[in-house]
Formats: sequence, C-alpha cells, structure tokens
Amino acid sequence: MRAFVITTIVCFILYLLLTTGSGSEILGLWSTIELIFGLFISLVVGFIARKVFVKNNYHLLNPIRWVFFIGYLIGPFFFSLAKANIDVAYRVITGRINPGIVKISPGLRTDLGITMLANSITLTPGTLSVDIDEDTNDLYIHWINVDKKALEEKPVDCTYICGSFPKWVRRIVE
Repeated sequence: MRAFVITTIVCFILYLLLTTGSGSEILGLWSTIELIFGLFISLVVGFIARKVFVKNNYHLLNPIRWVFFIGYLIGPFFFSLAKANIDVAYRVITGRINPGIVKISPGLRTDLGITMLANSITLTPGTLSVDIDEDTNDLYIHWINVDKKALEEKPVDCTYICGSFPKWVRRIVE
C-alpha cells in the first residue's frame, strides 16, 4: 500500500509540474478538470507501477539524494557531455576513430544504479551501453575510440569511459 501511495503522489506532482500554466482556475495554473484528470491518471499509474518504482526501498525519498542528483546533472554529467560532444566532433572531422566494445565493472549493486549508469553512458556521445552481465553487474560499452592503455586492464577501468559517474550514482541510489 505504501508503494502505491508514494508512486501515485510522485506521479501527480510530476503531472502538475509538466502541466503548470495550462489552466486558469486554480491559482491561474491548472483547471479543475485538469486536476481531476491528473489525479485519475496518477492513480492508474500508481497502481500499475507500484512494484516497479519503489521496490521495498524508500531511501530515494530522501531530499538530499535528489540534491545530489541535481548536482550530478549540472556538474559531472554536463561537463562530460560537453567534453564528449567536442571529442566526437573532432573524431568525425579527422576520421580518427577506433571503435570497439569494452567491459567495465562499475561495482554497483542495485538495478537502479546499473540502469542510471548505463543511461548516463549512453547519453554521452561516443559511447553506447550494449549489454549488462546480470550475474556480476558488468557493463559492455561500445566506445568510439578504444584507448590502448585502457585495453590492458581486464575489465577496463571505469574512469576511461565514464569518469566519476559510478561514484555519483552510488551516492544517489545506493
């Protein structure tokens, strides 16, 4: 029951944030019909996704973890994103591409942590998360420029590909 309530509230807040300013009746932000529809949709999504969103783990409700998440997006992720865009543009212009698939062991224990890291890696240009070894939580990454020094290590050190992403993900979700 607790997972249903938490999922419903989070969905309703997200709905309100995404539809702010579209109505005119309540505080000039939402209409009554819109609030009723949003509550209905949130109840349905809360019922369907209650076991997916929470999974008996409530530590993501801690606001400090959300502050870390915002800091991660604004700081290391944005910096890596900008750096990778420049690197990929350079490689496309010069033709210096050495693609390959490498295996990394980020040391993350939870499914949410692995998913967040895999998505961060995939969103960064020049890398793509290809597969996850579910037994060891290792990631297989397609990398646009496989570094020969990185290949000497088996599995490849995470700092070559994703920098401090695993450390931040650990702070946020584990």
